[in-house]
Amino acid sequence: MKPIISASILNADFTCLKQQIYESEEAGISWIHIDVMDGHFVPNISIGPFVVEACKKISQLPLDVHLMIENPEQFVERFAKAGSTYLSVHIENNPHINRLLSSIRELGCKPGIVLNPGTPANSISSILHLVDLILIMTVNPGFGGQTFLFDQLEKIKQVKVMIRDLPKPPLIQVDGGITTQTLPLAAKAGADVFVIGSAIFTNPNGIKRGVSDLISSLK
Repeated sequence: MKPIISASILNADFTCLKQQIYESEEAGISWIHIDVMDGHFVPNISIGPFVVEACKKISQLPLDVHLMIENPEQFVERFAKAGSTYLSVHIENNPHINRLLSSIRELGCKPGIVLNPGTPANSISSILHLVDLILIMTVNPGFGGQTFLFDQLEKIKQVKVMIRDLPKPPLIQVDGGITTQTLPLAAKAGADVFVIGSAIFTNPNGIKRGVSDLISSLK
């Protein structure tokens, strides 16, 4: 399977977001990643459904939306209507996770489940059949530009084993500190989708070179 690069617009220049999305598309990204933060579940505030709507108008690529918010069940319908393709929620703050994942699918989105660095892989063992995506955070969520946590490589391997016998295994996604050095390590551990922000949008050599170097690192 060809690795999927999901460009995180959290690190993009919002004064020229449309142009930066076009540039990253032309460079070869596969998805657009949108981080939604509420200042409560994580210590930062980012963006809402209106940005998902804008990205839907700009691009035809899948929109990969990660909800880092309290009470996500109150907001999934808005994000679904805004144009989300994948809609991922955390295992840590959702006591009724089965119902939430089912409602995301009923809304026409592909449900994803997210694990923070301190959350063990076996916490999602009973819901693997309900998701299309498993996001393993390789930094503590809340801010872009953090350093990759190498101890999460073992968790990627554990999840890979957990899903191998499923009729339709979900994709394994990693997010945080993904660079030309860490991307090959995560891929070798079993990840399929790579959320990358800084190495694309703040690359000193530009977006095109940033994506090119990331793709080349896997060869």
